[in-house]
This record gives sequence, structure tokens and C-alpha cells, in this order.
Amino acid sequence: MARLKQSSPMQRINSGEVMQTLSDNAEKRAVYTNGYIASPRTKPTAAQSTRATSSQPQPQPQPQPQPHNPATQSSGILTLVICVGGIYGSFLTWGLLQERITTTPYPLDTSAQAQLEYFRYPIVLNTIQAFFAFTSGSLYLLYKTNGSYHILPSSAALPPLLLVTLTTTLASPFGYASLAHVDYLTFVLAKSCKLLPVMALHVTLFRKRYPLSKYLIVLAVTGGVALFTLYHPPKAGKASSRTNATSSIYGLTLLAINLLFDGLTNTIQDHIFSSPARYGKSTGPQMMVILNLLGTLLMTGYLLLTPIIPPALFPSFLPAAETNELSSALGFLARHPAVTRDMLGFAACGAVGQLFIYATLERFSSLLLVTVTVTRKMLTMLLSVLWFGKSLSPGQWAGVALVFGGVAAEAWVQKTEKKQKEKQKLR
Repeated sequence: MARLKQSSPMQRINSGEVMQTLSDNAEKRAVYTNGYIASPRTKPTAAQSTRATSSQPQPQPQPQPQPHNPATQSSGILTLVICVGGIYGSFLTWGLLQERITTTPYPLDTSAQAQLEYFRYPIVLNTIQAFFAFTSGSLYLLYKTNGSYHILPSSAALPPLLLVTLTTTLASPFGYASLAHVDYLTFVLAKSCKLLPVMALHVTLFRKRYPLSKYLIVLAVTGGVALFTLYHPPKAGKASSRTNATSSIYGLTLLAINLLFDGLTNTIQDHIFSSPARYGKSTGPQMMVILNLLGTLLMTGYLLLTPIIPPALFPSFLPAAETNELSSALGFLARHPAVTRDMLGFAACGAVGQLFIYATLERFSSLLLVTVTVTRKMLTMLLSVLWFGKSLSPGQWAGVALVFGGVAAEAWVQKTEKKQKEKQKLR
């Protein structure tokens, strides 16, 4: 019988070009080409097998179920405990120190009749906090990127970032000034729902429409804050009650201005994040670093320049102490060394807490973070009541329930909207 000539000559394959070996089942199902049909009793040659595997796509191996690994599960639980515990520990301590610095008087000496002074220097406090946040955020980015990162996504993003820095810097003094007229718990309640100022801006400026559920959430939060303020225990005396009511209205007005600037800040930040083609893609840690760097520079410039600006250029209602805040704050720190420790702890807790938030977002769902944030604010209020010996009336507890019920409903609505958007993308 004549010997058949191969349709193509046999080629030698170098040892470094050996392909991945097929499994036994895949080898049994392989179809060999080049005019050679394998006999059931004949095993194909190496060259024919090589040509067959190169001409036919190799079937993908079926994914094998991962075995249950108790060590991996324990590691995940430990990471969750560390992240959540870090958020709680950092921000609960941050809240206590914030209330102590801004609402608790510092005595000049240890005597019973010692003169009491309050810390009223928000720009100095914010400058220290911004510097700590910038430093910790930079170290975090250095660790995550092995020393190679850019804090500014693009030059086009600088103007809106400067605007965010300005609104943030302007918001804080109004918030701290309101604490001289309203309770710290009222301040925490009003700041708990970021939806309120954002919706107010979008409805009035951009004529945007929202679903009924979000209007009900805002109504619940606003009603809760109003209940909490209305049922605040008044001081004895009719004149004192009238004075307290006037002071509360003034404090709520300052707080409303603070929330308005917060709404502007959130609106501009959302615009930057939602326009990567125009401003470049930026991450949360990047935004943390660049905003705190700009804030540190802006507030440091304000503290250094205001003492040398002629007083006639300032508004008449601005106290002289606020035009010379840096030297006044340094004098306060010299008289009350304890406030230095509180300020450094406040700034460090805020910076570390931000890092725990980013670590949680990287490893777990955003819903978990929202849950932790809401419960953390509730615990901040409870801790404030217990730590500073406060008591709440039933009407105030009803206001607290309304506010946090609204915040929880907001989180649920956001989760539902996110799921609907994901379903629409899959269609």
C-alpha cells in the first residue's frame, strides 16, 4: 500500500513554545485536521496534536467551586470589625472633642470662682484639621500607589475645586457660630441629612423635580429638627424664655446658612465626579488631599493677611477679634494648654476616620457605609447625652426619631434607585 504524503511538513517546536496541556476529556473531544483522521486504535502524533490545538479553540475549563476556607472568612470578619470599629472610634471621639472645644468653657484656673472662656476661633481649628487630613491622605495615597500619584486630575478641575474650598471655608464659621445659640444635638440633627440643602438648591436654581418620597424625607427631617428645638427645656423666667427663643432663631439662621454652603459644596463635588471627560477622573482620597491642601493654604493666608489689612476695609459688624484671629487663638492656647490637646486629638480623629471610610468603601458595599454612618450619628447623640449629663424631653426624642427615620429612608431610597439603574444597564 502506497504511503500517504503529509499535506504539510512536520515542524519542530521549541521547548519554550509548549502550549498549555489539554485535559483528558478535552483531548478525547479534539478534532484533528490537515487531512488526518484519527483511528480509534491509533493515537495521533505530536505534530498532528499541535496543529489541531492551534487550529481549534481550546474549550475553557469549567470553574470549580471554591472550597470553604475558615481562615479567609475569619480574615474578612476581622477586616470588617477593624474598619467599622475604626469609623466608630474615630468619629465618636471626634464628636465629643468637637462639642468640648466649641461648647464647653475652659477655666482660667482651678478655683471655684475661676473666669470661664469659650473657644471661638473656627478658622484656626479648621486649618489644623485640614492640615492633618491633607497629611494623612497623602500618606494613604503614597501607600496605595507606591509613591506615584497625582492629586490634581486636570488643570480644568482647579477652578471648581477652588470654589469647593471657598464654600467649605465659608460654611464652617457659620456652623460653629450657631453653637453659641443652639444645642450641639440640634447641630448634629440638622447636619444629618445632606439631602435637604442639595434639594433646596436644585429646586430653586435648576428647577429640578424630585419624587414625592424625597420631599417626605425632607419634611420629616425638618420637622424633627423643629420638634427638637421647640421642646428644648427652657430656662426659668419669662424674660429668659423670650431671650432663649430669640437666640435659638438666630442660631437656626446661622445653621441654615451653613447648610446652604454645604449644599453648594456637595453640588459642585457631584458635578466634578460626574464629568470625568471635562475635569478628569478623580478618586475620593485624591479629592480629600487636594481639597484639604487648598483649604490649608487659603485659611493660612487668611490668618496671616487679616492682621495687616486696614480695619476700615472690613464690614462694621465684624468683631475686631475675628480680624486678628491667629494672635487671639494663640493667646487662648497659652492661657488654656488643655485645649491644645483637644484640638490635636480632634484633628487626628477626623483625619484617621476619613481613611477608615475609604478602606471600608474599597472592601465592602456602600450600603454598609451608609448604615455605619447613620448609626454613628445616633451613637454620637447618645454619647453626648451621657457624657455631658444632658436630658431629653419626650418631644425631643420624637424629633430625634423623625430625623433618623428620614435619614434611614433616604438610604433605602438611594439603594433602590441604584438597583434600578443597574437593572437598566443590563437590559
